[in-house]
Amino acid sequence: MSDYFQIINTEPERAFLVGVGLRSSRPLLSVEDSLTELALLASTAGMVVTGQATQSLQHIDPATFIGSGKVDEVREQIISTDAQVVIFDDELSPRHQRELEKRFGEDIKILDRSALILDIFAQHAHTREGALQVELAQYQYRLPRLTRQWTHLARQAGGASGRGGTGGVGVRGPGETQLEVDRREISRKIIKLKTDLEDVRAHRSRHRAQRARTKIPVVSLVGYTNAGKSTLFRAITGSDVLVADQLFATLDPTTRRVELPSGRHILLTDTVGFIQKLPTTLIAAFRATLEEVIEADLILHVVDTSHPNVLQQIESVEDTLAEIDMPRVPRLLVWNKIDALGNNPIPYRKGSESYFDEFEVSALREIGIENLLNGIEKAAAMASFKVKLLIPYQRGDLISSLHEGATVENQNHTENGVIITVQLSPELYERYKDYEV
Repeated sequence: MSDYFQIINTEPERAFLVGVGLRSSRPLLSVEDSLTELALLASTAGMVVTGQATQSLQHIDPATFIGSGKVDEVREQIISTDAQVVIFDDELSPRHQRELEKRFGEDIKILDRSALILDIFAQHAHTREGALQVELAQYQYRLPRLTRQWTHLARQAGGASGRGGTGGVGVRGPGETQLEVDRREISRKIIKLKTDLEDVRAHRSRHRAQRARTKIPVVSLVGYTNAGKSTLFRAITGSDVLVADQLFATLDPTTRRVELPSGRHILLTDTVGFIQKLPTTLIAAFRATLEEVIEADLILHVVDTSHPNVLQQIESVEDTLAEIDMPRVPRLLVWNKIDALGNNPIPYRKGSESYFDEFEVSALREIGIENLLNGIEKAAAMASFKVKLLIPYQRGDLISSLHEGATVENQNHTENGVIITVQLSPELYERYKDYEV
């Protein structure tokens, strides 16, 4: 496994955390709260946090990110706490990475939040698809950060996939450095991984097409990491899925058929949790998995009601859904872990009109599940609506697609084309709305 990403040893590594607050910005979480979350990430990765430092800046230092004076201060704290790793709460540029490695010395490993999340994903990716996605994100992160210390690539980046070992890198050309060879080798691997993931994406697409033909609504669980999605999934389905009190316990999507109180069936899918400052390379690499969310007919947004930053976590998930271009489908807001609230009320939040309904549950104690199932049934009925379309005769392909992926109620031939009355999901409506009459 990669020395850079795989940070689990027999002895837990000691980590020192560094957070920066920019006076000109308004982050989702305060520096202190964000560092608390970073400490949980470090613990999930198998490290022990020995200390932390914060810095308030007008702007990021172009050389060291935190400024030379703060670097000296942090170096002293690293020595006093016997830390082996310094983790920055924001993504470092390749230049920052190189400069900090010089300042702190070769014995100190420099990580940022993105590298830490990638490491956790590598540990939790148990399927071929998950491993491919993590490996691609790691290589994309690693490529611009190649320095002499990375050579020679004796081990793979992804680790969990059992793929990507370098083997021989061929014969070097005249004047070609080992660094250039490694850079070219990583670029080649990125191309190969993208090709493999396109095959996975096509396979998933075929499965979704088969599901669409069954006319069974697909309901996806989304939420901030550790909000209790998998516990709720198990409470609803009775499935023996992994439930762990840690960040990113679930990476690979799981789908189960569920019978609602009326006897109607849905397909319920549990997917990867979100987090603030999620690496863009990871979002891109997990496109195939996130399409399970995008293709859903109904979204259950599960939140940890007892968390002090629950409103910020809701906003972070909503921002991520917007980033992946989530179609306009009904959403239910599920206030989970109400048993941990005590006598405290559910926090007030603005923007509730964006949700079809809200429910209070305890997935762990299976409180409110039946009420939620009734709500899912009601919302699922709203997940499709009747429209009348005029399709030109030259677009026979669209007519065929409607018969395959939607419920066609009526069809009439006219001078201008075929008028079709059809039940469409919001996602299909976006594709056909230009033909509505």
